[in-house]
Amino acid sequence: MTYVLMTAAHNEEAFIERTIRSVLSQTLLPQRWVIVSDNSHDRTDEIVESYARQHAFMRLLRVVRAPGRSFSSKVIALHKGSKLLEGVEYEFIGNIDADLSLEPCYFEGLINHFRNYPSVGLTGGFVYEESGGEYRSLRRNDVRDVGHAAQLVRRKCYEAISGYAVLKYGGEDWYAQTKARMLGWQVEALPSLRIYHHRRTGSGSTSIKNAFRLGKQDYSFGSDPIFETGKCLRRVMDWPYLGIAFARLAGFIWSYVVTEPRAVPDEFISFLRQEQKGRISSVLKRGRVEHNSLVPTGPFDATGR
Repeated sequence: MTYVLMTAAHNEEAFIERTIRSVLSQTLLPQRWVIVSDNSHDRTDEIVESYARQHAFMRLLRVVRAPGRSFSSKVIALHKGSKLLEGVEYEFIGNIDADLSLEPCYFEGLINHFRNYPSVGLTGGFVYEESGGEYRSLRRNDVRDVGHAAQLVRRKCYEAISGYAVLKYGGEDWYAQTKARMLGWQVEALPSLRIYHHRRTGSGSTSIKNAFRLGKQDYSFGSDPIFETGKCLRRVMDWPYLGIAFARLAGFIWSYVVTEPRAVPDEFISFLRQEQKGRISSVLKRGRVEHNSLVPTGPFDATGR
């Protein structure tokens, strides 16, 4: 089974060499790896070129655009890079960010999972970031959620979802996996495969600003208001994230106030909300079970004695 990779890199001289070495150490190498230097003005191009000269499967594409940061520029860069995949035979296509490293068996592990489960359309590992001198699994890691950091998509699934979507507030990974499930594919993250992320999530902007943007992203995807409120309120109970939770909810509410256009079609919104309502029902059901397990069922009084 064969695969290809794409990477969008903007001024990644501090991290990209570690990423390149990580891919070169894989037990199963890609048929082609296209690295798109997205308007980089540091040593990113130089570093990539030095390795591309030694490894025939690597390609560098330079993209020049207007300066500034946007959450759609990454996917636009990937779309341009995908042109260099034409004529290459592959069964899986994936993204790998330019600021991480992987265990040597990472991609072989993903492909083995595809082989064992033909209904899986998209898979990836769990993301780890450094905290307290060691790498720890991110709290948001979930087997139902495959992040964009280092993922593979079955080619048939990738073509069915029309590739990665260009979205104003980002979230191409969320859109891809939700649309894949909507079309009948399974999506699964594998806890046994680790992604070591060397730049802290959201470090490109302040935490509050990033949270406000995420709230606007949630609205643009049509997230259910009850689900969104519950998600943010749950984070409020964890005091270090108090301001971040309120900022995300504020971004969501603000988009409602200004009636910002949605980024996705109505059928996507309907499917997403059904999924979210299912998760709400699951949480409520679990809560009732836990509550009932605390209620005495034998000949005891209310104190349990």
